[in-house]
Amino acid sequence: MRSIWNGAISFGLVSIPIKLINATENHSVSFRQVHLADGGRIRYRKVCELDGEEVASGEIGKAYEDADGSMIPITDEDLGSLPLPTAKTIEIVAFVPADSIDPLQMDAAYYLSANGVPAAKPYTLLREALKRSRKVALAKYALRGRERLGMLRVVDDVIAMHGLLWPDEIRAPEGVAPEGDVSVRDAELDLVDALMNTLGEVDLDSLHDDYREAVEELIAAKASGETLSPPEPGDSGGKVIDLLAALENSVRAAKEARGEDEGDHQGESVAKVTSLADRKPSGSTTRKTPTGKSVSRSSSGPDGGGARKSASSPKSSGAKKSTAGGSEPARKSTAGGSGPARKKASGSRSGAKKTETGAGTSKSAASGKTTAAKKQGGTKSAPRKRASA
Repeated sequence: MRSIWNGAISFGLVSIPIKLINATENHSVSFRQVHLADGGRIRYRKVCELDGEEVASGEIGKAYEDADGSMIPITDEDLGSLPLPTAKTIEIVAFVPADSIDPLQMDAAYYLSANGVPAAKPYTLLREALKRSRKVALAKYALRGRERLGMLRVVDDVIAMHGLLWPDEIRAPEGVAPEGDVSVRDAELDLVDALMNTLGEVDLDSLHDDYREAVEELIAAKASGETLSPPEPGDSGGKVIDLLAALENSVRAAKEARGEDEGDHQGESVAKVTSLADRKPSGSTTRKTPTGKSVSRSSSGPDGGGARKSASSPKSSGAKKSTAGGSEPARKSTAGGSGPARKKASGSRSGAKKTETGAGTSKSAASGKTTAAKKQGGTKSAPRKRASA
């Protein structure tokens, strides 16, 4: 790449010879002005307005136009005599954090190349120091007849310099913001966030100038004598009537463009809700009640507990409801709690039955022992009479 300026980087007593190279290039298609009647090119000639004669470049000088319209001549010798220490030097004045530079000040970009073998060592030293400090260097330099402000930073293994506008060249944004108080709702912000997440990130190398490509195709078609059909007019947009609807449509269109489903975001998973009717127990055990009816107990229910389902016939209306936690149905005890609790024994044994309540478990034991002595006559002993109060 061809250099446009030769000089040196200066910080402290260190001087690094460098060459300045343009880091950007313009790919815009340029046009010439022509005469419509015959296609002849229109050229501009420098003509003196006093005598009307065309003037050659060697006869043209500089002058400053005063407020009253008078011209004050300024020669190159006058400008050369001005004290300009940065005429051939990029003078570093400070090292600052990168985020302290307002992007509004950014101007042209250049690459700084070490000029010669002796410059390689100090060049590399400055580059590595900028990398380790994570800072940028502010510098002054002169280019094209004026002193400028620059910012030095590291790009890959090269020191790059961005021309900066002077702080007094940045205009204050007065009268630019919308007038009056404008309020936005959380629902609108949520939709904007969803649209931002759907659009996601982009590889900058994949972006290109569609208009320039269309112009190049037009030129190629014209040169070959072809005629391109005009494209169909797109949606002009118009006024936004419903902002929420416009945002929702934007999110939907962005998802369709990226080939995503309605409920998915890039890099995210959205939980799907399954109805209770569609859920199936993962495992179940079956037991028999004292009455001989089978009861199915599931190990996994919607609440994580073991919900029980009765497998008895529809005719049995005396089925008791189980609790949410899957506990056994509690039987109501007598009011006094002193009477014996009767139960049908499948065998010849008798015992105490555990009953559970919602707050805890209480044990109701039989106050007396029921004997099952078998007599030959098959009669039971008469119950005792309760003493009167």
